[in-house]
Amino acid sequence: QVQVVESGGGLVQAGGSLRLSCAASGRTFSDYHMAWFRQAPRKGSEFVAAISRSGGDTYDTDSVKGGSTISRDNANNTAYLQMNSLKPEDTVKYYCAATERRIDDYRAHANWNYWGQGTQVTVSS
Repeated sequence: QVQVVESGGGLVQAGGSLRLSCAASGRTFSDYHMAWFRQAPRKGSEFVAAISRSGGDTYDTDSVKGGSTISRDNANNTAYLQMNSLKPEDTVKYYCAATERRIDDYRAHANWNYWGQGTQVTVSS
């Protein structure tokens, strides 16, 4: 199985940017689709973006279009989430997820079987 560890969270002012990283280990990174989800306290998990094994296909939601970009570097076993124009409502914990399965719905939390511990993003107004 693969292990994933997020980093790059922190405190940023509104309008600022952050790049989150997800380092994977344990198996061949390019065998796994990768995704980012986020979760606010007392709320459910929300899909942010996903990227296919090769990086050729990406998926995101209307709520993040233009604000966040997912990418991956298979040579360095790392996926990224570049977030720009951050708003205070983006203050949540971000989680990296991986799966080796073929999946039809990247947005479904249950379709991802490996998860990191999360990294907190705090956006001040």
